[in-house]
Amino acid sequence: MTVGARGNAEPPARDPGAQPERTRLAWRRTTLTFALVVVLAARGLVVEGGHRGPETVAVALAALLWVAFLAVAHRRLRALTEARPGPPEGRTVAGAAGIVVVAALVAAVALAVPG
Repeated sequence: MTVGARGNAEPPARDPGAQPERTRLAWRRTTLTFALVVVLAARGLVVEGGHRGPETVAVALAALLWVAFLAVAHRRLRALTEARPGPPEGRTVAGAAGIVVVAALVAAVALAVPG
């Protein structure tokens, strides 16, 4: 931190360089990967011909979680369009982490259910 003319602390000047672009690309890659996992899970359900309850519910939950993650990612991508983007909001981080944890739990339950 530097001290300004009035004696108050000012944040240091920041040259973001390519960092916001890398962050945008990471959010896009993650969202695309999540979508691919949902599509492959749905494809597996259709190819096996089994529309059993637990698997169908798991794929539906995964699709809903993907939509929620897409909304969180879109909020962060909008924030990155500013000239000097700040750190992510706490709710963005908590939302993304929560979605990932719930998705992992859904996958674990779906794999544990005897087929």
